[in-house]
Amino acid sequence: MRFQVPQFIEVESKIFGPLTFKQFVYLVGGGGIIFLLYAFLPFWLMIIPAMAVGAFSLALAFYKVNNQPFVRVVENAIKYFASTRLYLWKKEPPKQLPVKTLKKEAPAAPPSGEVYMPRLTRSKLKDLAWSLDIKSDIEKEDN
Repeated sequence: MRFQVPQFIEVESKIFGPLTFKQFVYLVGGGGIIFLLYAFLPFWLMIIPAMAVGAFSLALAFYKVNNQPFVRVVENAIKYFASTRLYLWKKEPPKQLPVKTLKKEAPAAPPSGEVYMPRLTRSKLKDLAWSLDIKSDIEKEDN
C-alpha cells in the first residue's frame, strides 16, 4: 500500500484570490486604519500617516527579510528592545555602601619584639593565590 506524501506543506493555502488569510487580514486592517484617518483628519493632514500605514501593512503582507516574514522581524525587534541585556565586557564598579568608621586603636606591638602576623583564613588564602596566578598569567601574555 502506497501513501501519498504531502508536498509544499510550508506554503500557506491561498484563500482570497492570490492572498493567504494572513495577508488579507493585514491589508484589510491597514485599509481600515487608512479609512479612519480619512474620516477623522483633513485630507492634507491624512496623507503622510496614511502612506506610512499603507507601507507598513504592505510590508506585513508581502515583504520578507532573510526569508522570514516581516511580522516575525517586527516581533523579534520589539522583544529585543523590551528585554534587558547583559554586557559581559562592560564591567561596572561594585556599588559601595556607606561605611561607618569606628575609631579603633592599632594593636600594640608585642613586648618581646616578635613581629605580629595576621591570621589568614582559607578563603583569604584562596583569593590571594588566585590573584597571584592571574597576575602571573597576565605577565606571561605580555612577554
